[in-house]
Amino acid sequence: MSLGNRLTLWILCLPLLVLMAAAVLALYQDTEWRKSALRDRLTIAAELQAPVLAHALMEEEGQRLESTAHRLLNIEEARGVGLYTDTGMTILELGRARAQVALAPPQETRLDTRGDLWRLLVPLGLGENNDATAGQVWLEIDIDTRALTLGHYRRLASAGLGLLILGLLLFVLASSLGRRLDANLNDAAEALRRLRNGDLHARLAENGPPELRRLAWHVNALGDELEHSRDNMQRQIEQTTADLQESMETIEIKNIELDLAHRRALEANRVKSEFLASMSHEIRTPLNGIVGFCRLLGRSRLEPRQREWLDQVQVACDNLLALVNDVLDFSRMEAGRLELDRAELDMVALIDEALGLQAPLAHQKGLHLLGLVYDDVPSPLRGDPLRIRQVLTNLIHNALKFTDQGDVIVRVMVDEVAGHGQVLLRISISDTGVGLTPQEQNELFQAFRQATPGHPRQYGGSGLGLAISRQLVEQMGGRLSVESAPSQGSTFSFTLPLDVVGGVEMAPQRILDGERVALYEPHAPTRHALNHLLTRWGAQVLEVPHPEVPAPPPNLLVAGLPTVLSETVIEEWQTRLDTCPCPALLLVNATPLELPNLTLPMGGEILCKPLSRQLLADSLRRCGSPQAASRKPRSGTRLLIVDDNASNRRLLRELLQRPGLSIEEAGSGQEAMALAESEPFDLVLMDIRMPGMDGVETTRALRSLGKHWAHCPIIAVTAHALEDDRQQLLDSGLQEVLIKPVDSIELEAILQRHLRIAPPPRLESDAPKGSEPAASGELAVVDMALGTRLANGNESLARELLGELANSLTSSASELRSALATGEEGPLLDAVHSLNGACRYCGAPELALVAETLETRIRSRGTTDIASLVDELFRAMDRLQAWHAQQQGQPSSTTIASANSFSSLNDK
Repeated sequence: MSLGNRLTLWILCLPLLVLMAAAVLALYQDTEWRKSALRDRLTIAAELQAPVLAHALMEEEGQRLESTAHRLLNIEEARGVGLYTDTGMTILELGRARAQVALAPPQETRLDTRGDLWRLLVPLGLGENNDATAGQVWLEIDIDTRALTLGHYRRLASAGLGLLILGLLLFVLASSLGRRLDANLNDAAEALRRLRNGDLHARLAENGPPELRRLAWHVNALGDELEHSRDNMQRQIEQTTADLQESMETIEIKNIELDLAHRRALEANRVKSEFLASMSHEIRTPLNGIVGFCRLLGRSRLEPRQREWLDQVQVACDNLLALVNDVLDFSRMEAGRLELDRAELDMVALIDEALGLQAPLAHQKGLHLLGLVYDDVPSPLRGDPLRIRQVLTNLIHNALKFTDQGDVIVRVMVDEVAGHGQVLLRISISDTGVGLTPQEQNELFQAFRQATPGHPRQYGGSGLGLAISRQLVEQMGGRLSVESAPSQGSTFSFTLPLDVVGGVEMAPQRILDGERVALYEPHAPTRHALNHLLTRWGAQVLEVPHPEVPAPPPNLLVAGLPTVLSETVIEEWQTRLDTCPCPALLLVNATPLELPNLTLPMGGEILCKPLSRQLLADSLRRCGSPQAASRKPRSGTRLLIVDDNASNRRLLRELLQRPGLSIEEAGSGQEAMALAESEPFDLVLMDIRMPGMDGVETTRALRSLGKHWAHCPIIAVTAHALEDDRQQLLDSGLQEVLIKPVDSIELEAILQRHLRIAPPPRLESDAPKGSEPAASGELAVVDMALGTRLANGNESLARELLGELANSLTSSASELRSALATGEEGPLLDAVHSLNGACRYCGAPELALVAETLETRIRSRGTTDIASLVDELFRAMDRLQAWHAQQQGQPSSTTIASANSFSSLNDK
């Protein structure tokens, strides 16, 4: 609400309220005065005539009595007059329509003012000895006050009309003042808005009341000030722009000069890099000759002193050759002449090779060196194995060089799975060495720089290794970083984008077949890695806190020996090995020349750390139990059928049976996972809707197992698959979708596409005769020709499958009733789907059609209006059971459906 409107309301409402209160008070006082005057006038008149009436009554002058009463009746407000006694006798009554006599005689003059008709009661003062009246006599006068009330309302209307006219005048005055005030304020607001938007010429007229003139003057002064400030700012901007233009011209000249200098520096750097590359190559050529001849010289007869000199020359040549190689790589990268290779590589073998090269330094310093390649790392990959090995060797060597105790652990994991068959690996090398400060980390990757000036003298090196590693990683598309703290070790990590050649994950090997393996390893990371590998390879691992063999004895003991092998320690281990009832695999952190002389009575091997995964696998094969050693590799093609219905699995087996094809069955997703973890399969026929793990969940779990299962064909076999369902199944990792009942031609086509298996020769069989008609006459209850065709021409199998279906109808009906009782859609859909799938392989067309229709209705509309279909389903089940009972020579009886089985369903 605007200020003018608020002012109008105040001017209009406040005076009107005051005047209205004054008018109401005046009218009230006037009305009360008029009532009081009327009351006094009537009372006086009645009291004056009362003695006359009393005397006339005593004298029994009827004429006088009546004339006196007429005089009272002539009063303007009087409407009736009456004389009454206390005995109830009416002496005189004029103008009164109905006598309203007081119950008790009044003792004094009394006026009843209730309502518009007042009653005035005046005692006449006659004694009890009055013979004429024989009792007390009083006068009653009816007084009409409506004229008084009507006058009050007229005065009230006149006052209201006056107030209304006054309010209209006040409204006109207040509205005019409010509009003028709002107009002035709006003009001021509009002027301020224009000033804010940059229109500095906006001004207000300085007229009107003094307050508004002052407001207009201040607004105009503000506009003048803003206009003056804008002019000053414009002049300053023009001056600054001119200065900036001059500076830009100077900077442009300097940029041209810097560009020329930069080009000269780049040219000089290129010439220097080419010179270094050429010189490094030229230096390495004679240096290789020196190294070769030193090795030849070492094979000849030398005196001990000459042998020592030759060893020093060999060490110096190796260091010089490493330095020349670093300088050559650095100069090649600066000159842009370093080319990356694209070849297949195995990260496990690459890590094992890099660790093997650095193992002597780890053995010399008594450090634990461990490589962990996570299971989700694919193999094989495509990249530059030479440069990756170079980076790994450099970082592992640095970690060992700056670590005096503890361990160095290399981890390889998947950081991100990118599209287009790429994977981003993260490789980290962590140590427990001296660590680095934040300032040392910032300068660490600069060429010819090390963490501190004392490091080259204490640890050696040229300061090129990390710079070369960083540039190599960046050229391969990754990023090298470091996390460290002083005295808390360091972790160097780098990412590598590599192409996936094989599957998305390495498949587990089945080296051990459930053998019990006792594991003792003092170094915790190595112990966890060994436990994981042995478990993944099929062993039942038992970690033991002491090297003693637990009871019952295991099939194999895997034990890590202490780092320091004194004679006492060797004797203690020999004593343990003499009493060990199983083969032992000993792991020693030493070079092959430093392995302890231990005898293994029950067989086994002694391996050097760090362990190569392939070497460990080969040793386990050699040291495993006789059962493990006697296992033969599988032959032929293996196929897995996963279905919760035994009849369906049996029919699929009959359809697939042929020479050279090994078929396994699984009744649930859990059974399929257990079979898949033992040995791989070449093809899987997967039912979709199963209790527990359904087909989609089982497929995803199989895909996550490893390399083989990533691309193993998995075919969906379902009784109900609309177009949307089919696309969802294909998006979930299934290659194709087969609809029940499975067509033998489609099945043979799938086997041909995925397994290259030719169809078996077909055998002609006599077509079965006869079918049981349905009650409706539209579809047969049993069609043996259809069942035989679905059973691949085997009539006996068709009859067996039909019998199994008929025998299972009682349990199916129980499941349906339970689902209907709960009212939940999921259990009902599961029960109907199970029955629909069971009917697909049998010659029961009527029941199959009703089950298919009911399942489609539930999927599309839910459980709305399905009562008739449910009743029809149970009647079809009854007819099939009756046919089966008749074939078995048993009396037929309807036990499943009833007339009112599902009447309650219609009410839902």
